[in-house]
Amino acid sequence: MSGAESGAGGAAGRRERRTERRAHADYTGGVYGSMLAASVVVGAGALGSFPRAELVLLLLLTGLVFWLAHVHAELFGARLARNPPDRREILHVCRDEWPIVKAAVPPAAAVAVSPLLGLDVQGALWLALSVAVAGQVGWSVAAAHRAGASGRLMATTASVNVLLGLLIVVFKIAVTH
Repeated sequence: MSGAESGAGGAAGRRERRTERRAHADYTGGVYGSMLAASVVVGAGALGSFPRAELVLLLLLTGLVFWLAHVHAELFGARLARNPPDRREILHVCRDEWPIVKAAVPPAAAVAVSPLLGLDVQGALWLALSVAVAGQVGWSVAAAHRAGASGRLMATTASVNVLLGLLIVVFKIAVTH
């Protein structure tokens, strides 16, 4: 086999693996990450001199820490007893858990653009919370759709996640008033 053939086969093989990964994508991390982001917004409380910047950093860094915690738990919780993970497995788990971090980006972006929308800090908090809850619902519906769920099941998962999001909103209202 020539170098060109192995290179082409390699590229085709990588495309095939990427397509397969997307087909079997697990959106649990996205749902969890969106709920985490909503909780961060609710728990942000008193922010310092640069509240928007602090909240953006808090959202992104919390997402990263929880991602690392999930990667660690996945790699070293159940798998360590069987055999130590290799580089390929570590990268696979890192990639699988990445939606936790991705879910923090839209609420952080909402906070970052809130001044352009004329929102004060409280408005930015509510916008970020709304975006996080919408993300939570979106990730759950995407997961159900990807799994081939019926319309009724997709509506059920959306409803459950709306209710969970509303529960977070109620907590924010109760804590701040």
